[in-house]
Amino acid sequence: MVNLNDIFKKTIILASKSPRRLQLIQQMGFNVELSSIDVEEDYPRDLQYDKIAEFLALKKAQAYNFFIQENQILVTADTMVFVDQKAIGKPKNNEMAISYLQSLSNKQHKVITGCCVRTKTKTHSFSVCTNVFFRELTLQEIEYYVENYKPFDKAGAYGIQEWIGSVGIERIEGCFYNVMGLPTTELFKEIKEIIREEKK
Repeated sequence: MVNLNDIFKKTIILASKSPRRLQLIQQMGFNVELSSIDVEEDYPRDLQYDKIAEFLALKKAQAYNFFIQENQILVTADTMVFVDQKAIGKPKNNEMAISYLQSLSNKQHKVITGCCVRTKTKTHSFSVCTNVFFRELTLQEIEYYVENYKPFDKAGAYGIQEWIGSVGIERIEGCFYNVMGLPTTELFKEIKEIIREEKK
């Protein structure tokens, strides 16, 4: 059994520029330091779609081979949105964001976050999938959201915690926080497990 004190003694190195991931890690009770190394986000084209996010999270973690200290746990993550197994990335402009949201309207899509938890001696990786169901969105609603919330840093062109999530999402199956970018329950379990393994 892992004591909470053993968990919270660790410093989480969050390898992400996402303010939402930072907020969620802090909400979990951890001391956090931010770090960011640019990593090329490419992957084998024959990789199964639901394995891509975990592959990229592992790839990001490998960039930190020589930087992890004894009292630190590295967390990397990658979130992807899929409609009919086709990736919907981050929009580059208003037109792209509107197009992405139109493709999500009145449909189910999958949000998959891959995570890697790494210490000086151990590496764990996993992914979590959440099914999200949007009602039919009007063009006016989509344009209002894009104009006012500018979701250009978000896979799928939306934030579930923002206006479009409040008024447009009918239901989800799975972890809410996963859609924000970090599956907090599963992440906490993996952090506990990696600490338990290190204490053996």
